[in-house]
Amino acid sequence: MNRISTFFILSAALGLLLITGCQKRSSTVWDDHKTTGRYLNKDAKLLWGTEGEPLVKDEEDFVGPAEEDFIPLRDEDLQAQLIDGAIPQPKTTPGEPGSGLPGVENFITPAGELAALFKAVYFNTDDHILRGKDTLSSVEKMANYLKNHPSVYIFISGHCDERGPEAYNLALGARRANYVRTLLVKQGVDPEKIHTISYGKERPMIFGHNPESWAKNRRAEFKIFEQ
Repeated sequence: MNRISTFFILSAALGLLLITGCQKRSSTVWDDHKTTGRYLNKDAKLLWGTEGEPLVKDEEDFVGPAEEDFIPLRDEDLQAQLIDGAIPQPKTTPGEPGSGLPGVENFITPAGELAALFKAVYFNTDDHILRGKDTLSSVEKMANYLKNHPSVYIFISGHCDERGPEAYNLALGARRANYVRTLLVKQGVDPEKIHTISYGKERPMIFGHNPESWAKNRRAEFKIFEQ
């Protein structure tokens, strides 16, 4: 065997090893049998455009995951999907000197009539968008109250169910809280009076390990403070 043949054989072997290594590394982030193809039963390349926006516009073509399934997105996908028209966060943080607000621990869970108004809203698996007329109507009522009571500040916490990595759920919880905040601001609420936080999966409402419990834990909750 001459030197040229040996060189080509070694190069091919090295290339095969590199490809195999890349596949092993990528599998730690994205489980191949839980790709976006599970959503659409189509080529995963059809799901995301170059700017992170869905290319599939027809909702009738979209088949969501079963509630008992957890189908993780890649971290880079999650970070790239910024909320359209996201509103900048308040300039101050509750509890900071000069903010005029107490720490989060002094915000209260609404009671009485306000408990029904500021009730938790719930999300689908791996989703940060609120869906359903009743849920959107609930957010609209919150917005009307806050506009009519300008001395009231609201604190929105985003939560996830127990499935998936901690970092993933912290990011998803943040997206849920900020999505609700964006809806409130778009309906006329002062953005400086809406604060958000993500608890990820660290504060479940229910400690069960089943679809019913998971559905209750995928939520955004509300606390308020009147200045």
